[in-house]
Amino acid sequence: MKIRNLRVALALLFGTSVFWVAGCNPPQPAASASGRGHASAPGELAEARQIAEAVLGQQAEVLAHGDLARNGLEQVLAVNRFAKFRNGGAGSASSSAIFITRAAVLEKNEGKWSEVLRCDEHLKNPHGYLGGTPVARATGWQLEYATDTNLGLEMKFTPVGLDTGKRGSGTGDLAGRTVVVRWNKKAKRYQSLDRSHERYLIEVPALEPPQSILKR
Repeated sequence: MKIRNLRVALALLFGTSVFWVAGCNPPQPAASASGRGHASAPGELAEARQIAEAVLGQQAEVLAHGDLARNGLEQVLAVNRFAKFRNGGAGSASSSAIFITRAAVLEKNEGKWSEVLRCDEHLKNPHGYLGGTPVARATGWQLEYATDTNLGLEMKFTPVGLDTGKRGSGTGDLAGRTVVVRWNKKAKRYQSLDRSHERYLIEVPALEPPQSILKR
């Protein structure tokens, strides 16, 4: 009987010790998706969500935020995801392909937020439509992104038919055309890359039969 009572007492003591240790280790803050490995303050995360919703509505989803362009400024990558094809992981340093209807990259500079990249029916920045992008309107996009590169955020946009989730989906000019977008440090803005992924393409003011013009 004494042995049994001793076992019960030890079990209670052990359980209390485990509970006390767990209580002394609060959950760690979520890591920033900037690829720099530093933790984000709760206020920064809340502000990122707020600005994303202001631009893309209440269904906006923040995929990454932090020094995404490696330019010393805070940026937010936000999307409207197409719910039927949810298969990505938000908030990670990189992603598998996800299906979206819209996306935006927002930048905070001297306390003010501005939109530095927009993806809706087309891809564009404040200077115009991204070079080498499809002329036809896209109803949706397959997005792949990575924030853990030395060059900063890289995004790959491929037009898709959201009814099927297939690339192009018989849209002719759109079919199979993946556009790679990165921050151009010299031009200080997001631009598309040529097929070699070595040179940036300049923007065009209007979408006509595409002629890729290399940035000099």
